[in-house]
Amino acid sequence: MSKIYEALRQAELERAKSPSPPPPGPGTDGPATLLDTETAPGVDAGGGERTLAATLADTRLGDVLADSKVAFAPAAGAPGNASELDLGKIGHYAWHPLMQQLPALEERGSSVEQFRSLRSRMQEFRDLGTLKSILVSSALPQEGKSFIAANLAVSFARHKSGRVLLIDGDMRRATLHKLLGCAQHPGLTEFLSGAATIPEIMQRPLPDEPGRPLPSGLASLTFIPAGVEHDKAADLSGNHRFDRLIAAAAPHFDWIVVDSSPVNLVSDGVNLARACDAVLLVARGGVTKFESAQRAIAELKASKILGLVLNAVAKPTLAGGYYGYDGYDGYDKIEA
Repeated sequence: MSKIYEALRQAELERAKSPSPPPPGPGTDGPATLLDTETAPGVDAGGGERTLAATLADTRLGDVLADSKVAFAPAAGAPGNASELDLGKIGHYAWHPLMQQLPALEERGSSVEQFRSLRSRMQEFRDLGTLKSILVSSALPQEGKSFIAANLAVSFARHKSGRVLLIDGDMRRATLHKLLGCAQHPGLTEFLSGAATIPEIMQRPLPDEPGRPLPSGLASLTFIPAGVEHDKAADLSGNHRFDRLIAAAAPHFDWIVVDSSPVNLVSDGVNLARACDAVLLVARGGVTKFESAQRAIAELKASKILGLVLNAVAKPTLAGGYYGYDGYDGYDKIEA
C-alpha cells in the first residue's frame, strides 16, 4: 500500500512542476465561436451598433462551426436503441397541408431555391463531421423558426427520397401540426411523460383524397407532433427520454429536424439541443435585435451552432428574374 501511495504522490509532484499550457491566442487553434462579445462584428470601431442584417452579411454560415459538440451514440443494447422503433407500427393519417406556408413543396420559384440552398449547406456540414439531427430555434417568438424547420424538412425529404423525421419540440406553442394539417396528439409530451411509445407518437401522411398522390416531399416525411401543451415542458425536455428518442430514430432516418421553443425565454430548446448534433438559429430581418441573437448564442454555448438563417428579407428587385424567378413572392410575411 505504501508503494502505491508513493507512486501517486510522485505523479502529483511531477504534474505540479510541469508548466501549464498557454491559453489559445491569435496564432493558436482555439474553439470557434460565432460572435465574441468583446470583438463582435456587430460593433464598429467607434462603439456604434450595426444592424443584425449587416452583421450576418459579414459572417458566412461556413465560418461558424464549433468543436464542442459530441454526437450522442448509445451503446449497443442500451435503452433507446434502434430495436425500440418498429417502423411497421407507425400510423398513416390524412394530412391537409397549408400549401401557401410550405413553399419547399413547389417545383420552382425563389423560395424553393432558398431552401434548396440551405439544404445543400447542411449537406456540406455533414461532409465535415457527424450531422443528422438538427434543432431549429430562435431567440424570441414570431421569428419564423417553425416555418424554417418545416420547409427544411420537406426540402430534405424531396432530395433523393431522403427519409426525414420532423419533430415539433415546442411543447408550449405547437405550430407544425397546423402547417401539415394533421393531429396534434399523441405526441412528444406523451412520450416524454411515459404515456406513449415511440411508434404511437409518429405519423405518416395519406393523400387527402383517394387516388391522389402525395406531394413530393411529404411521402418520405415522418412527423412527431408536440402533443398536448404541457405546463412542465422544461422538466419534460430535460429528462433522458428525448435522448432515447433521438437514439432510437437515428438509424432509420437520413435527417432529423427538431423545432423548439425560443431559447431566450425558456430552457426547453437548450435541453433538447443537448441530444442533437447541431443547432440552426433563425433571425427575422428588421425585427431581431443584435443583442437578442448574441444572447441566444450564449444560451446554446454547450451545443454546436451551425449558423443563422435570416428570415423574412425582401430581396432587391434587380435580383429578380435572372433564371426566370421573381425576387419576392410574399413568403417572408409568414410568421410561425
